[in-house]
Amino acid sequence: MERLGITHVFGMPGAHILPVYDRLYESRITTLLVKHEQGAAFMAGGFARASGRIAACITTAGPGATNLVTGIANAYAERQPVLVITGETSTHFFGKGGLQESSGEGGSIDQVALFAGITRYHKLIERTDYLPTVLNQAAQHLLCRAPGPVVLSIPFNVQQESVDAGILEQISFTRPVDEHAPPARGIDASVALLQAAKRPLMIAGHGCVRADAQASLRRVSERLDIPVASTLKAKGAIDERSARALGSLGVTSCGYAMRYLEEKADLVLVLGAAFGERTSYAWDRRLLAGKKLIQVDHCAQQLGKSFRADLAVHADLGAYLQALDAALAAQEVPAKEPADIGAFIAATRARTDAAGEAIFDHRFDHVRAFYAWLEQHFPDGLALFDDNIVFAQNFYRVSAKDRYYPNTGISSLGHAIPAAIGAACELDMPVFAAIGDGGFQMCAMELMTAVNHRISLNVILFNNRTMGLIRKNQHHLYHDRFMDCDFTNPDYALLAQSFGIRHCRLEDGTQVAKLATMDFRQGINLIEIMLDQDAYPNYSSRR
Repeated sequence: MERLGITHVFGMPGAHILPVYDRLYESRITTLLVKHEQGAAFMAGGFARASGRIAACITTAGPGATNLVTGIANAYAERQPVLVITGETSTHFFGKGGLQESSGEGGSIDQVALFAGITRYHKLIERTDYLPTVLNQAAQHLLCRAPGPVVLSIPFNVQQESVDAGILEQISFTRPVDEHAPPARGIDASVALLQAAKRPLMIAGHGCVRADAQASLRRVSERLDIPVASTLKAKGAIDERSARALGSLGVTSCGYAMRYLEEKADLVLVLGAAFGERTSYAWDRRLLAGKKLIQVDHCAQQLGKSFRADLAVHADLGAYLQALDAALAAQEVPAKEPADIGAFIAATRARTDAAGEAIFDHRFDHVRAFYAWLEQHFPDGLALFDDNIVFAQNFYRVSAKDRYYPNTGISSLGHAIPAAIGAACELDMPVFAAIGDGGFQMCAMELMTAVNHRISLNVILFNNRTMGLIRKNQHHLYHDRFMDCDFTNPDYALLAQSFGIRHCRLEDGTQVAKLATMDFRQGINLIEIMLDQDAYPNYSSRR
């Protein structure tokens, strides 16, 4: 684990994993005790997402391992390098009904089968003689370009065996070089299509962020004066406060990027975007009708998956954009006629307001005011883990210094707080978690993990006493037949007091000024934003 560069392990001990914990006692690795194993998996995922390095979590056998499933599934969907160590009963108990056994023998839980579909590699290590092979496989899956979770389950008696430390010399800890350099014809064809286009548009996907290609993206945009929209996961790939930024594309957005794509663009460069359900408005063919399409992705399976491209380029996004920028400069391709994005957004907003199609009405003005306050008071950037999504997607313009982490993956409730705790172990900047009151009650106990380990954190809690998306759907689609969506909340001011953390409640836009007295860089803050239970964002997937 040390040779893999792992610095933090999130988890919870149990009798079947104590030998491993005992060796961690003398290591350089910091262990953090969580309140629930799902939180450990989400924390590891948040750490990996923020650092780009391998993260780790550790649990005991049986329920310790099964409680990880949702967090590991999320890491799998997000391609996060997370090493999971779990305990297991001793091998001589297999099939006999050992306490918390999950060997798959004798009718016990089959942990290998349980994790098979949500890991890149999973091994129940029943002997030490093949340990070098297992550890080498684990390392390669964690270090590869498209990593994912690796689960190693170690029986109690195997943990106690002695092994020669020399086995580590048989393991490769080097990341493979896999640049996917763009073919020259792909660059030449891209330049030709850009030259012929009158109003090109670039759509930046998470591939741009993963490839650290934001600077190259900005240079190409500036060189040709091309506006840029992003997918939700790529918010901030281009500074959203810049003149060429159209905001994010997708079902829960205000629609400026979608309108520009449909009404103005004649060429679209899709850069590392999967064009899934949210981004593509449920794969609406009208989005790209009558337009030329260039799609670039480091994953060949993404090319042409949702829409047919006129030019598909299999390449690393960083290498492609650098090569494209150099070719545009060498061939002196002239810039396009500048598009006044500010005027376009204003006109689109006026049109949607007049038609009664605005996504938010006045009942959300204080939420808008809160995010405007964040923009003004954190010029050096912040990190935001966002389970709520719809507010920040529309109200918060992610700058080049910010880090925005929406809850995509499998979109699990209860993700933002533990993921933000994991990230806060790595990031030297204010860390925020935005979450609804339904999701909050799935993970509120992890605030005590932050308290116990003195981790600074800011939680934005949207309180409308309901499962907002469920209630919205039951209002719009099921004639107000509300069922299992409303609930009573605790007094969050008293809850914060019992946790020993700060609390602030905002009920309207005038109360945002109260935030000025709070320290967002040290300690833990719970910011409760009250919402009308019957106020719904006005968006549709257009299905």
